[in-house]
Amino acid sequence: MSSQKRIALTGFMGVGKSSVARHLSSLCGARRVDLDSYIEGRDGRSIADIIDAEGEPAYREIESSALADLLTNEPAPILSLGGGTWTIERNRELLREHDFGALWLEASFEHCWLNIAFSRKTRPLARDRAAAEKLFNERQKTYCLAEWHFIVRPDLTSFDIARQIHEELFD
Repeated sequence: MSSQKRIALTGFMGVGKSSVARHLSSLCGARRVDLDSYIEGRDGRSIADIIDAEGEPAYREIESSALADLLTNEPAPILSLGGGTWTIERNRELLREHDFGALWLEASFEHCWLNIAFSRKTRPLARDRAAAEKLFNERQKTYCLAEWHFIVRPDLTSFDIARQIHEELFD
């Protein structure tokens, strides 16, 4: 992997950011960090517990603080962001300041919803389909600000996606 290239994967919950980042990390031989896991380790609570106890606005502050801490103290060339991280302008600026380009993994709402519905992970912002679909539609306008864009098709595995990203961006 080019020592200059840093990538942050963004997109809606359930699109596969964490899985793609794991495979991309392996293909590139580069370290990766999952922001949600970093926050949970730092805070000692799940994302769902934080949002349920303190609300989404407080969680977004925690998330931005964790992102700044991560970028400064534990740099890794591959990041998988939470579904809402990229929607916050301050976070986009932080990533640019640390020379990260963002790659939007775009999929249909149906694709994401199926993954959310069958996930063991609790997603407090997607407890019902209507709320999740509304959030999905709202976030599209900021996801499209990413430097790179990859359309996730149902016939592709997370490894297939990572391999294609690797070939297009890192070879």
